[in-house]
Amino acid sequence: MYRKGAPMADSAELPANLRYLGNQFRLWRVDAGVAREAAAEAVGYSLEMVKSVECGRRKCPPKMALIGDELFGAGGKLKAGLKYQEPEKYSEKAQDFLALERTARCIWAYEMGHVPGLLQIAEHARALLSAHCPPLGDETVERRVAGRVERQHLLSTTAEEPVELACVLLETALRVSIGGKDVHRKQLLHLLERGKQRNVSLQVLPVDRVPPTALDGPLVVLETHDDECYGYMEGHTASSLTSDPRDISSLLRRHGTIRMQALSAEESTEYIEGIVQRL
Repeated sequence: MYRKGAPMADSAELPANLRYLGNQFRLWRVDAGVAREAAAEAVGYSLEMVKSVECGRRKCPPKMALIGDELFGAGGKLKAGLKYQEPEKYSEKAQDFLALERTARCIWAYEMGHVPGLLQIAEHARALLSAHCPPLGDETVERRVAGRVERQHLLSTTAEEPVELACVLLETALRVSIGGKDVHRKQLLHLLERGKQRNVSLQVLPVDRVPPTALDGPLVVLETHDDECYGYMEGHTASSLTSDPRDISSLLRRHGTIRMQALSAEESTEYIEGIVQRL
C-alpha cells in the first residue's frame, strides 16, 4: 500500500496526480534515509529535477520510479503510480460525479443551457470546449472530447442491464446553435436517434411551460447498482455532489415537477424534428 503523507504546502495548485506521486517518492526516500543529492545521482537526473518531481512540478520519469523502488525498498509501488500521472479526461470538479456515473443504474437529468455530455456528439463537444473561458489548450480540448464520447458507452443497449436515462431539456438547449448550422443539425439528429433507444427517455420543456422550479438550474440524480442515490448540480466555478436523502428527495421532486410540464416523449420527438426541418 502507499504510505500516507500530506502534499507539500507550496504546491497546492499543481496537478494533484503529479503532487501525489512526487510526494510518495519523497516519503519513501526520506524513510529510507537517502538524501536528495544521493537520490539524484542514483537515478541519473539533476538535483533540480528530483526536487521538481517531489514538489509535483514535473512528471516522475519511469526510470526514476524504477530505481527509486529498488533504492528505497518501495517494492514496485512507485512504478505502480506512474499510470496515475496521465492527464484526466474530465474537469476536476466533475471527476467524483463521473466516477459514480460509471456505476449508475438509472439517471434522471434536467438541463437548461446545452445538451448534456452523455448526449453530445464529438463536434458539439469540441465546439463547446473550444469556446471555454478561460481558454483550454488544444490537447486538453481533445482529451475532454474523447472523455465525453467514451462516457456515452454507458447508454449502450448491449449491456445485460442497460442504464436508464430520463432527460428533460429546456427548449433553449435545442435552439442555441453550437458549432454552426451543420453541427447543430447533426446534434439534433443524434438526439432523435438516442430517443429511439428503449433505455432513453428525452423530453422537451418549452419556454412557455416552464415551472418556477425549473429556473433554479440543471440537476442530475443517479441511482447505482448498489441502490445508492447521489445528486449533482454544477455551476460556473463549482459543483455540488450530495448523498443526503433529504437533498435527493428534493431533487427528484423537482425533476418530477419539471417532467410533468414537459412534452411527452412522442411530442418531444416531433418538436425536435420541427426544429431540424427549419434549419
